Order: sequence, then C-alpha cells, then structure tokens
Amino acid sequence: MEKIGIITDEAADLPKEIIEKYQIAVVPVKLDWPEIENLSGENTFQKMRELEKLGMKSFGKTSQPSPKDFIDTYNLQLERFDKVICITLTSKLSGTYNSAIQGKNFLTPQDQEKVFVIDSLNVSGGQALLVLKAIDLIKSDKKIEEIVKELEKFRENKIRLFVMFEDPKWLEASGRISPLIASFLRNMAKRGIRALMTFKNGRLVPGGIKIHAKDTVMVLFNQFEKETQKLREANKKIRMAITHGDDLESAQRLKEMIEKEFKNMEVAFINIINNIVGVLAGPNALAFALCEI
Repeated sequence: MEKIGIITDEAADLPKEIIEKYQIAVVPVKLDWPEIENLSGENTFQKMRELEKLGMKSFGKTSQPSPKDFIDTYNLQLERFDKVICITLTSKLSGTYNSAIQGKNFLTPQDQEKVFVIDSLNVSGGQALLVLKAIDLIKSDKKIEEIVKELEKFRENKIRLFVMFEDPKWLEASGRISPLIASFLRNMAKRGIRALMTFKNGRLVPGGIKIHAKDTVMVLFNQFEKETQKLREANKKIRMAITHGDDLESAQRLKEMIEKEFKNMEVAFINIINNIVGVLAGPNALAFALCEI
C-alpha cells in the first residue's frame, strides 16, 4: 500500500493540530507590508486596525510562493511518502497554482510521476475542506489517481464558501473591485444593506444582497440554513469550517448557533484568515465553508 502525503499552502487556514496530525507540509504565502511591521498587534488584522487608528493609508501586497518553495516542499514530502497530492488556493486569485506546476516540472521525471497538483478553486475554509476530503480518501486506501479524480469532482460540486466583509476598502485597494462599486457598497452598508460574497469557478462573486444585515453572524447563519436545507432533509452529514478576520467571538457564536440548531454537523475547525486573503478581507471579516461528508 502506497503512502500518500499532502501539501497545501498557507491560504488553506488549516489549524496547527490538523497539520501536525497528518504531516501536512504547508508552503507559506508572502506578505510585503513594511508599514505595519513595527505596529502593535499579535496578527495582521490587529496591525491593520492600528494602522487605521493612526490614519495611515497603506495596503499590503502579497506574492505567491516561488517554484523553488514548492520544489523544496516536494522533496521534503517525498522523503516521507511514496506519492504526494498538492492542493493550492484558487488560480483565479493567485499564481500559487502555477508556481506549484513549475516546481513539479523541475523535479526528475521519476519524481514528477509521484506528484499530483490540484487547483482548489477556493481559499480559506473551502480550500481546507478539500484537504480534509483528501485525508478521508487516503484513509480509504484508494489509489492516488482515483483520489485525484474524486477531489476534482468534489471541488466542482460539493464545496460552498460564503464571506462577509466589514469594509470593502481593502478589496478596493487590491483592485478586486472598482472605487465606484466600493462606494456603492459603503453607502448600502450605512442603510443596513450588505453584500454576501461567495466563490464560483474560483472567483469571488456576489452571493446575494442582505437587508438589515448589521448582524453578520445572523446573516451567515441564515445563509447556512438555506444552503444546507436539501442536505439536512436527506439526513446527510455536513462538515464546515469557520474563518475570521480576528473576530473569534463572532466565529464561536456562529459555531454554537449552528451546532445547537442542526444535527449531523461537524465543525472541523475555527481559525483566523490567512494573510493573502486577509489583506483583501480586512478586520472582522467572517466566513464559513461547508460540504457534505
């Protein structure tokens, strides 16, 4: 029986316990933001808040891992496993997938046959759920080619992610939305109307306009109820991941509400959003991803 290892990147937001338990190798995402390095705060979101308090207008830049980063990680995992599955964040948001492919192409022909790279078409909890699915399939002793096919099918139809941002200015600064749209969203927010965002075909797109949406937790709770209705009626088990922009209180509240209200639920983890998504999302962003187990 072949031993199969997993590689992913930092954007998956996997907690340390899962990474260590399954010997997952995580390729770091690079953040270039010298203006916040000396600011107080335990994480990037706290430093972003401090930046705002000081009235400083500065925005971070991220860059994907290099092909060498992946080469080194492939070699590390191939020392421990016979074959490797590498799951990256969506190629529509970052060049990480391309770096992973380029890194694979620099391996020897023999090692190239042992490495399988998958574009998750997702980020954060959505990407993490694909990694957890890979773990489940590896445990079932399936061959790696079959696992990869199942994962590619699973990412297309089974994983859903929804997120709400407190302020669209971080998305605006990154160029992901225009100043006109950002201004429109801010004006709507003043009237209690906010846009719920989701991922579709690897891209961040509107997931619906929510009226009286000051309570982000309730908005996401209601969306979860809507999205899972058919699964719950069929008595299917649901797995979810919750991620946040340094708002653990809201994340835990969402978890408790969902676990209290619904059965057959597995909240795989709560974790803080990574830097590559965090510089777009901003502080107090809240997201959940779900899939059928």
